[in-house]
Amino acid sequence: MTKKNTKMDIQTVIIVILIGVAAGMLSGLVGIGGGLVIVPALVYFLGFSQHTAQGTSLAMILLPVGIFAVMFYYKQGHVDLKVVWLLAVGFIIGSIAGSKVALNLPQETIKKMFAVLMILIAIKMLFLDKKIKERAAAQATEKKL
Repeated sequence: MTKKNTKMDIQTVIIVILIGVAAGMLSGLVGIGGGLVIVPALVYFLGFSQHTAQGTSLAMILLPVGIFAVMFYYKQGHVDLKVVWLLAVGFIIGSIAGSKVALNLPQETIKKMFAVLMILIAIKMLFLDKKIKERAAAQATEKKL
């Protein structure tokens, strides 16, 4: 399923839509989607290579697919537009550099890098983010006042 012009059967279409729904829900819930959900799902459920999964996920974010979730967050005052633009500039630079590096590395190396990154992020969030949790609780208290 790594060919660009391969016809998809109904089962594949359903799997792809379900991957999108899961990524969209997680994106709306906790701000993740592409890298953490779509890439592994495309690799394991559809047999994509790591490179093809990453390229497909990046192509998806080029479209304004998250606009409705962003609108809800924006209406609640949870979008900092200055930071968005700065992140976008950094993302452009980083995505160009990252894609050039990734396409010159073996697929297995990228998979291992990806897995280690997810493990490190999970460990940090589970065990090292006490200050972030305290700050979030303080902000929630301030908003109620």
